[in-house]
Amino acid sequence: MNRKLTFDYIVVGTGPAGAVIAKLLSDNKQSSVLVLEAGENNDKDKPIRDSTFAPELEEQFFPQYFWQGEGIPQEGLDERAFEWTTGRLLGGGSSINGEQYVRPTSAVFREWEKLLGPLWSPRRAIRRFKRLEKYNGETNNPGARGFRGRIDIRQAPEHPTSMAEKLTAAIEQATGFPEILDYNDPKTSLGPFTRWQLYQDPSGRRENSSTAFFSPDIMTPSGRGVNGRQLRVFFKSTALRVLFANKRASGVEFLKEGKRMRAYARKKVILSAGINSAQLLMLSGIGPAALLKKAGVPVIFNNSNVGQRLRNHTLNFAVFTTNPNDNALPANDPNALYTGGAFLPDPTEANGNRRAVQLIGIGSGSNLTLAILYLRPKSRGFIKIQNNDPLKIVLADEGFLANPDDMEAVKNIYRIYVKNIAAELASIDPSYQLISPTTDTIDDDLKLEEFIKENFDHNHHQQGSLRMAPLNRGGVVDRRGNVHGVKDLIVADASIIPFTVDGNVSAPAFLIGYTIARQLLLLDKKDPNRNRKSPRHEGNEE
Repeated sequence: MNRKLTFDYIVVGTGPAGAVIAKLLSDNKQSSVLVLEAGENNDKDKPIRDSTFAPELEEQFFPQYFWQGEGIPQEGLDERAFEWTTGRLLGGGSSINGEQYVRPTSAVFREWEKLLGPLWSPRRAIRRFKRLEKYNGETNNPGARGFRGRIDIRQAPEHPTSMAEKLTAAIEQATGFPEILDYNDPKTSLGPFTRWQLYQDPSGRRENSSTAFFSPDIMTPSGRGVNGRQLRVFFKSTALRVLFANKRASGVEFLKEGKRMRAYARKKVILSAGINSAQLLMLSGIGPAALLKKAGVPVIFNNSNVGQRLRNHTLNFAVFTTNPNDNALPANDPNALYTGGAFLPDPTEANGNRRAVQLIGIGSGSNLTLAILYLRPKSRGFIKIQNNDPLKIVLADEGFLANPDDMEAVKNIYRIYVKNIAAELASIDPSYQLISPTTDTIDDDLKLEEFIKENFDHNHHQQGSLRMAPLNRGGVVDRRGNVHGVKDLIVADASIIPFTVDGNVSAPAFLIGYTIARQLLLLDKKDPNRNRKSPRHEGNEE
């Protein structure tokens, strides 16, 4: 055991939340920060650097970049099982995702504000997004966008293809929602569009949390801070559990290249491990007491909410034939990745003004695939540890379509949106014909339900298993990420999302990290010497 590693802060994970936290905390040159990353720095690898690999990364789950695991067979999907995985490398999920930058809408943040207070209001959220982003694109509302932040966002492509324009026109005519320029403008959050906003620099290279917040002006390739910054990143270092002294988080036990080690925190331990944060809490003794005792884990704080309320968006597809003269992407911009898309309300809601559906055009070969995400599912799942082995995969049940309302919502998307889009697209260009599912399948309720089950796929929008809420309202952490029942332990990542976001989860993860880091900096400013004495390492650890 190495008992000499002591820092002010320890951060577990280098994804969107962990990276921005590590950077902001170490901006204060008086504070020392240790970051633990289970993977390696793969930023120079072609599949990570080159954005054209993004779709392949999401489908193939290369073992050198991903945790490897599988979830519980899904009862609502005829016992099909899906991968349970995320990025295991510098940048975490931001290094292997589909690069779509989607802010939650103000309607989501109004729910957050009602539960958590003004810290999470729409106005403050927009202000923080502006500070984070460096937007390279067009908008009708520049006051709502950021142009000097650290996260490069590219609107792509500069010149949309005829395929994207035809799809966008068909969606507009089928739904009645006019084409929009900037879906991250709070005033235009609904409608079809030809250009996605992607985590890319102006050249089209992937912008992950590493390139944005662990760049050469912040960290050397060896993982050390520069210019007086007290920042260290330990690679190939897998967190095993949080250490406690009298219910205060005092450090982290971890495996570094096969060697068990400990590091200690004077101020805070911060878990930003994404889908692995719930497992870490339970292995550390925070969770349902009966489950922990059965697993052989000493109970630090009994909280039945830990690992519950796991949510994910649904994912299905529709496939069209195309005009052979239409290109899916501009020849000079393959990094654009997508061929138009839309954000729409639930088609059955009268006067619907809330996002509930995400459509993504994906052109390939002679087909145009429309990815269909339902963004407001009612189904809930859970995460449970099997025993006290930190290297044993959890039992993760995402509960897809467990609530029958979700199946009805997805069926209505096909019956109304997909069917009408197909008709309008064919009227624009008869070469575009819906081939999967056929209109006969859409019109037959039993066939459509079976198609949805067979056609269902998995995305990586897991959220909510460590809900940010009061303890008596299903909470695991408070509005600042502090874990209920213990001291100096924070969770900051998408697992604390209190209400389902209406889009991809990387943008809210960046926001969560930024918000919590700012709160910690305010605390440091008020009391810079708190807990500066080294934590006790002997005798009183639980």
